[in-house]
Amino acid sequence: MHETIALNRRAMLRGAALGGLGLGLTNLFPAWAQTGSPGLRTDRPTLTGEDIRLRVGHSAFTVGGRTGHAITVNGVLPAPLIRLREGQNVRIHVENTLDEDTSIHWHGLILPFHMDGVPGISFPGILPRTTFTYEFPIKQFGTYWYHSHSGLQEQAGHYGPLVIDPAGAEPAAYDREHVVVLSDWTFMHPHQVMAKVKNEGGYFNRQKQTLAGLLQGSDPEERMSASERRMWGRMRMDPTDIADVTGTTYTYLINGHGPQENWTGLFRPGERVRLRVINASAMTIFNVRIPGLPMSIVQADGTHVRPVETDEFQISVAETYDAIVTPTEDRAYTLMAESIDRSGFCRATIAPRLGMVAPVPPLRPRPTLGMKDMGMGGMDHGGMNHGSMGHSSGGQLGDSAMGRGAAAPPAGADHAAMGHGSGGMNHDMRDESLVPPNIDVGVGVDMIAPIPVDRTGDRPLGLENEPHRVLTYHDLAPLEPFHDRRQPTRSVDIHLTGNMERFMWSFDGRKLNEGAEPIRFERNERVRVNLINNSMMNHPIHIHGHFFELVTGMPHGHPVKHTVNVMPGGKASFDLTADAPGDWAFHCHLLYHMHAGMMNVVKVRPMDDAPNASGTPPPSARSGGTGGAA
Repeated sequence: MHETIALNRRAMLRGAALGGLGLGLTNLFPAWAQTGSPGLRTDRPTLTGEDIRLRVGHSAFTVGGRTGHAITVNGVLPAPLIRLREGQNVRIHVENTLDEDTSIHWHGLILPFHMDGVPGISFPGILPRTTFTYEFPIKQFGTYWYHSHSGLQEQAGHYGPLVIDPAGAEPAAYDREHVVVLSDWTFMHPHQVMAKVKNEGGYFNRQKQTLAGLLQGSDPEERMSASERRMWGRMRMDPTDIADVTGTTYTYLINGHGPQENWTGLFRPGERVRLRVINASAMTIFNVRIPGLPMSIVQADGTHVRPVETDEFQISVAETYDAIVTPTEDRAYTLMAESIDRSGFCRATIAPRLGMVAPVPPLRPRPTLGMKDMGMGGMDHGGMNHGSMGHSSGGQLGDSAMGRGAAAPPAGADHAAMGHGSGGMNHDMRDESLVPPNIDVGVGVDMIAPIPVDRTGDRPLGLENEPHRVLTYHDLAPLEPFHDRRQPTRSVDIHLTGNMERFMWSFDGRKLNEGAEPIRFERNERVRVNLINNSMMNHPIHIHGHFFELVTGMPHGHPVKHTVNVMPGGKASFDLTADAPGDWAFHCHLLYHMHAGMMNVVKVRPMDDAPNASGTPPPSARSGGTGGAA
């Protein structure tokens, strides 16, 4: 097994001062991803225009002094930057040189469903030694990405960035830009990774608490009382189980460069530099900051937001954020991206000249789980509300946990009757009469959140007590209102369910192709979708072919997104206008969760060209809409 890269700080900085290992390997990266890339807007990308060719094949990939096997596009990792313009048409010819089927999904793009690139749902896939041509109009602008939707190829390197320039003026002016692709790399075969997590829950977690650490930890939040330890033990759960796959096997990358290789992007002091940050990881959620340099967030998931200044943001798998920074000093800055469980990080340098480095902050203490992550809302049970102490998110529950039994009780429920009285914490809630009727309760469901609450305004895991500003979804006010102002006519509850010990994941207790009925929407209907997380893991949920309004209750408007991270034991709601007819994938974007069954099909019917409820054709995604298939 590839162990966590032991970063020797002196060696890392010495290597960076010599220009970085990446400088000697620039032929292995596309031009935009090479360290020292100037990032000038006048530099034209290699893949642009109306006719683009991609070739999927095998390549060797080297990082941290080791070489492994990768699945790449045009022989590079990450894949080439595709740069398009709103209003154009594009034909993308994808040649498959593998001995297995492949595919490309255009993540976040509004296009005909049969061009969406999901084998078995929207097209058959690309057979070995054949070429498939994607052809569709470009109806939007913004920062997006593309990746395989076949097997676990995405983990092996099959992903790349996609930028669409607006047809008109850019509301957020900038002088220079850098595309920043975050990802996770393992030398272990992806199917072996899947086998490890299936066979042993917490296999990759090397940060488990010990008795000595619980009793004598230097951090007071690390210490637990005897009753707290008994509670966690009774649930057969580890409060440090934040991520399924960690830095014990992952090397975290920025533009294909490991931490020691120090990818560097250049600037001139005083320039406005746009950072297009894409989380193309298979399984890793990152916390991103640039010490000493505030970031102005101007776009989320490709849609414009009112500029909001922050010092740190969490980017879940498959999300994109555009940030503008304005460094005025002739000095270097470190772009730091920590994994959510703090088992590793990737970093880059933003500097006026190559060879400059900035201090690399040490990894912060890893977070642990708390009551909110169990679906207990904000209740404080004898000091066990770790959410109020800087703890939150992720994890698992065993068979003796709250599961296979407890549903969300009404407000004012008798918590003593649920085992939450003053007599102690009794989490063995197995009354199946309380389970929502749409959940299949079986071995694949080991927890039902008793009191899930909306957590879209919560600070993310491990960032609750940071003294600086931290972005939340409530900060993402859209620059333009969503195109459909109708109220939803119905509501749909979708429960995010799983059994962490057995690595079983599903919606409503049913896995795709094992009894899951498609989610059906009438074309142009307005629906509120309530995502209820009955697990102690974060789940970035993505719907293909549509954007939605995340319901936050904020007066300045609801964020417009295509992916939302649902925090553990919490819920998130969005309003969807189903104006894109066809069959669309709907899934958790943690690759191994999706592969394990947390996926379904959204069917939007009828398939004719009927106008929407207002009598006009569906609007372009340019105004926050979903477009509709051509």
